[in-house]
Amino acid sequence: MNTALMETRLGGLELPNPLLTASGCGGTGRELAQFFDLNRLGAFVTTSVTARPRAGRPTPRMAETPSGLLTAMGLPGPGIEGFVERDLPWLAEQGVRTIVSVAGNSVEEFGELARRLRGVPGIAAIEVNVACPNVEDRGRMFAWHPGAAAAVVRAVRTHARPGVPVLAKLAPDVTDIVTIALACVDAGADGLTLINTIEGLAIDTGTLRPALTGVSGGLSGPALRPVALRCVYQVHAALPGTPIVGVGGVASGLDALEFLLAGASAVAVGTTLFHDPTAVPRILRELEEALTARRIARVADVVGLAHKPAGHVPPQVRPEPPVPVPDPGEAKEKPS
Repeated sequence: MNTALMETRLGGLELPNPLLTASGCGGTGRELAQFFDLNRLGAFVTTSVTARPRAGRPTPRMAETPSGLLTAMGLPGPGIEGFVERDLPWLAEQGVRTIVSVAGNSVEEFGELARRLRGVPGIAAIEVNVACPNVEDRGRMFAWHPGAAAAVVRAVRTHARPGVPVLAKLAPDVTDIVTIALACVDAGADGLTLINTIEGLAIDTGTLRPALTGVSGGLSGPALRPVALRCVYQVHAALPGTPIVGVGGVASGLDALEFLLAGASAVAVGTTLFHDPTAVPRILRELEEALTARRIARVADVVGLAHKPAGHVPPQVRPEPPVPVPDPGEAKEKPS
């Protein structure tokens, strides 16, 4: 299978393959570039950029759990000015397809970020991290309420450069993620990223206190994958024409294939990069091999296939090679 068959689309954004980094797991890009060419990615997703510089929460802000990782980083970063002056130009110089993740504490702040990015070159898409506390609503996450999430998406869509796709990144710990997804699409989202981390807690039995200074944190890693797959499956069933980036516990090509089958058009790799920074090229190779083994000709043919009736065959599946029929003359006994 050649790389052309791995192409996928996120709204109007064409990508050479469906493998992305998850926001917050690839640093500025410079860190991962030590291990592989970032142009091998479908796209690089930045750490969530905020309006002003943030130091993040004090340590400890990471804790390992069985099959997962709890983090409460507090979105550390240089702020939008530092990002635009230093990080984004470096990514553009490398020719990296860059999806900029943005985070804010008010609808106005999200709009301000979109305005600041409007005239900046080198942006392939904007990912709106609605899993942020809304300071105007007692700190409850925008992602918990359809109206609040939609207001943020609308503000970004209004102020973003026309033609730049806007993706809404949703949180899983809600009663009905489909309702929130519908609200975001109605507000102008061109696609969805599913999912952000799910809130969890770990206790340090040595100190007898919570393991994180922020008490609770976001659970990521393999433990999250079944939840993420369920969300992707449900949202794709309700919005089959909306592109989805599947995120949550992807560590192998078969993990990525599961997300594509559930309805994702692209897949982001996150927590596994912390212990295996070379994971993306390996996962991409494994995914190609998995598709080839199943005679799937194109990534597009496998997206949402798990929703089809049993026995459904994609139109682009390669046919089985014909079984050679022996020539009757060859079956006759040959003279010794």
